[in-house]
Order: sequence, then structure tokens, then C-alpha cells
Amino acid sequence: MDGFEVNEGIIVIAATNRPDVLDPALLRPGRFDRHVVVPLPDIKGRENILKTHSKNIELNKEVNLNTIARGTPGFTGADLANLVNEAALWAARQDKDAVGNEDFEYARDKVMMGAERRSLMITDEEKETTAYHEVGHALVAVSIEEVDPVHKVSIIPRGRALGVTML
Repeated sequence: MDGFEVNEGIIVIAATNRPDVLDPALLRPGRFDRHVVVPLPDIKGRENILKTHSKNIELNKEVNLNTIARGTPGFTGADLANLVNEAALWAARQDKDAVGNEDFEYARDKVMMGAERRSLMITDEEKETTAYHEVGHALVAVSIEEVDPVHKVSIIPRGRALGVTML
């Protein structure tokens, strides 16, 4: 960085999720000219993160963190921490002694798609149109061999969507 001598032993580190919007002057030689890309966690990484965040939570015996890790591609460590927290909160609201698969399923839907908006008034025609739309996604998915299997189809509004098809 400008103003420091090469041998002063000072290292400046910065982090961003948006390198595309950085001023090019920051990236010139002698400034932030070394880049370390930290990718999203893979399945094993996600499983380890889930283990870390669930170590103080009572889990049902059927909960398999590897299965949950496989169902959370693209999740960051913060997303996974939020997932465990939401699952534990949901289980507590249901007056359960332990967190189960259905609690993680609820939490994953909430983290990925937003909270349910059951109070949103939708006409029967809008529900039918949304159902046809989501079935279209599902039919295309099952007709293509290279696509993951359909996991869930719903017309319950969440976030800004009226329905969802999850693979």
C-alpha cells in the first residue's frame, strides 16, 4: 500500500463478495494485487459446518447431516448456520425435545425461499395458473435425464414467488 516501505512487515488484507465493483486503482501492483478466492463449501464442507453449528442441539436419530448437506448446494457457512438455527427454533415452537428432518425441511424452505405468505389473498384462478406453471417446471425437469430429481412442488406463496419447484 502507498506510504509503507517494502520491509516494514505490514500486511493489509481485505475481503469482498463483489470484486466486480472494486475501483481498479485498488488492484494495481503494490496494492491489493494478490487475490485468494474462497469458494462456497462443497458437500463435505457443508456437512462439517452443519456438525459445528448443531453440536449443542439435540437432533433426532434419523437426522443425517450428510443428506442435509447434499440438499443445500450453494449455501454459505452463514446460510447453514441460519438453517440450523431456524430448524431449532421451529422445533422449539412445535414443543419438540429434538430437531428432526421435518424441522430442517421447514428451515431449508424458509432460508431458500422466504417465509410462507399464507395470508396473501390469491384467487382460485391465480392458484390454478400457479399450479400449471409449477407443474410445467416439474415436467421439464423429469423429462431431462441430466437434471436432479424433483424434490418438492408447492403453490404456497413464499418471498416474492407464488409457487416453487425444488430439485
